[in-house]
Amino acid sequence: MTQKKADKSLKNKRKSAHREYSSLVTDGVARAPSRAMLHAVGFSNRDFKKSQVGIASTWSMVTPCNMHIDKLAEETDAGVTDAGGKGLIFGTITVSDGISMGTEGMKYSLVSREVIADSIETVVGCESLDGVVAIGGCDKNMPGCLIAMARLNRPAAFVYGGTILPGTHKKKNVDIVSVFEAVGAHARGDISDRELKQVECCSIPGPGSCGGMYTANTMASAIEAMGMSLPNSSAQTAVSEAKKKDCREAGRAVMNMIRKGIRPRDIMTREAFENAIVMVTALGGSTNAVLHLLAMAHAAGVRLKIDDFTRIGKKVPVLADLKPSGRHVMAELVHIGGTTPLMKLLVEEGLMRGDCLTVTGRTMKENLKGVKPYPKKQEVIRPLSDPIKKTGHIVILYGNLAPGGAVAKITGKEGTRFTGKAKVFDSETKALDAILNGSIRKGHVIVIRREGPKGGPGMREMLSPTSAVMGRGLGRDVALITDGRFSGGSHGFVVGHITPEAHTGGPLAAVRNGDTITIDAESCELNVKISASEMKKRLSKWKQPKPRYRRGVLAKYAALVTSASEGAVTDAGF
Repeated sequence: MTQKKADKSLKNKRKSAHREYSSLVTDGVARAPSRAMLHAVGFSNRDFKKSQVGIASTWSMVTPCNMHIDKLAEETDAGVTDAGGKGLIFGTITVSDGISMGTEGMKYSLVSREVIADSIETVVGCESLDGVVAIGGCDKNMPGCLIAMARLNRPAAFVYGGTILPGTHKKKNVDIVSVFEAVGAHARGDISDRELKQVECCSIPGPGSCGGMYTANTMASAIEAMGMSLPNSSAQTAVSEAKKKDCREAGRAVMNMIRKGIRPRDIMTREAFENAIVMVTALGGSTNAVLHLLAMAHAAGVRLKIDDFTRIGKKVPVLADLKPSGRHVMAELVHIGGTTPLMKLLVEEGLMRGDCLTVTGRTMKENLKGVKPYPKKQEVIRPLSDPIKKTGHIVILYGNLAPGGAVAKITGKEGTRFTGKAKVFDSETKALDAILNGSIRKGHVIVIRREGPKGGPGMREMLSPTSAVMGRGLGRDVALITDGRFSGGSHGFVVGHITPEAHTGGPLAAVRNGDTITIDAESCELNVKISASEMKKRLSKWKQPKPRYRRGVLAKYAALVTSASEGAVTDAGF
């Protein structure tokens, strides 16, 4: 190659650097058919010289969490345009955990995380887009979007659709968990049909994700702490000017990332994942964070283990007095300044790394410069000198019932140790019926099995039974263990993610009614009081049940999914 040709090649390479992928489908005579298709969706000739940014919208009218996201996608598109790019809005799915909870349909919830990730990867990969902004609302949107971003490793940022405003009943804030617990209270006879209807009708007043420190708010906060969304993106109400601005700025941020060559895996480092765990711990977040952060780390090629939650939890306190175990809703945290004052405190105290890169192109510490502390007269976030709990609330348990690990949410309000007699159910539905009809009494350990990733399949959340327990006034008197998982709205003495799961021959499959089970959050153990020889004898007689689904997405999921302790991912070992 002559020097003249070499110089021309380098010039063209620099010219198309901001179109690393889109140039493959738009440049040259041979790509005229591609350009013809794009003309039809609104491209001008000048647009072919711009970076193309995919805007993944999880808009849907199947849930209030996502009903406003189409408008947010348009705001993001405007931000991309302002920064000199060309936005292309496309859709991906969402499902409603709150609507499907307690039904067979809930088995599709965790599966939707994989469908979202696969669909975003598919569209961006196929259409050769240069960058991505993904906007999510309901629980599985967040990890699904981040898994796709990590796989693609193209400049990308996440936007959280925002938290819902609380409803009001009897001058108190109410939300979706209030309704679930009202069902239990109704079964106990504490409230009438009329009051149950009142709670039902006022608890969800409009758009936005469930209002406590449940899974959506937990994962949005974790992603912000990881650096993959803009400062305070996780702490804005769904219907607000702040959220519109967040969307526009995210569009501009991705264009900046394209110009600077910043990619998700530059941000999603091990240190960034540790920052996310610190944030989840300080906020008293959902146990689903364990499952989702493990899956996101797998996609990013980062080695993260369930024991990392224990290690970090030993030095990080719970500071947020937020529902479900606390008093306040996310909108109240938004009102006092959001998440950034907390992150600044955690960085200053050496609990969170401030030198991690973020989607702004700056470090976490640089982003937080100038952030003011919380007002003195607020009760949502406690000072480090007076935490709600001195150590983390997410406790990883091992023992003869969980040789592969299990996840407990111990806030301290439910105690640290529970021993009781097993009441065994092979599905969530049967357990819920027993709770509501009064068969569950003080001293019982409710065992719900065959609800794991493979056995369910899909690892249903146990919000209906845990809420029914609380509603019947048994929160301190019974425990619940499962190879399924819990909603971020669950609280009480609960243990989930038990591995190996019962469907694969895990020890949970051998438990019988009346067996003595002990949950010890101090020694981090989950045991059933039977000998090793008796356990071996019982399991030798066990036969694996036939799959509940033989065709379709649930069958494919069950065939591919790994254990909960590995994040329940579907692309391991390829």
